[in-house]
Amino acid sequence: MSVIRIVQFVCFETTLDSDQFINKWEQYTRSANSNTNVTLQQSEKNGVFRYIAQHRFSNGDFNFTFTKAKRSSRIPEVGIREKQVGGYSALQLNRNGGAHADECKVFAFITDTQTDLAVYRELCAKSNLNIYEAYYENCQYAYILEFFVKKTAAAEFAEELTRQHVAETGIYKERMLQTA
Repeated sequence: MSVIRIVQFVCFETTLDSDQFINKWEQYTRSANSNTNVTLQQSEKNGVFRYIAQHRFSNGDFNFTFTKAKRSSRIPEVGIREKQVGGYSALQLNRNGGAHADECKVFAFITDTQTDLAVYRELCAKSNLNIYEAYYENCQYAYILEFFVKKTAAAEFAEELTRQHVAETGIYKERMLQTA
């Protein structure tokens, strides 16, 4: 079993419904440049869908590229905004698997490298927490925190994180992906 060394985070924002986006996503994963060790999470607010893709790499060969397919001028451009967040190393992994049926993930994105992570560890006393630390200098955030919380407590928990002055938070559910 290989050890995960780098997790590449990529965020997407779109007005496409979930099925349409997943169809586009699966077209990408069938391309030669995809890796199969990926988790895709989805969040929706006011008709806008947000996705976080976590690509896990176990060796030093890091090659991540999205390619745009050729399109006909008669087909309108599909509105999917992509944001390369960067490559992160796992500083703390309390959960290697996905969220349970009664759980969702709450992500917190922290920009300050001097942040006291003990505060966040205390907040998650009743949940699991994965902490990812920026691996490369050009990462968008200093830390990405991945909390596994009960669905019934997720909104309140996300609100508490917002009070901690994190750059961004979101409640996400995992999406099932086709495997080739």
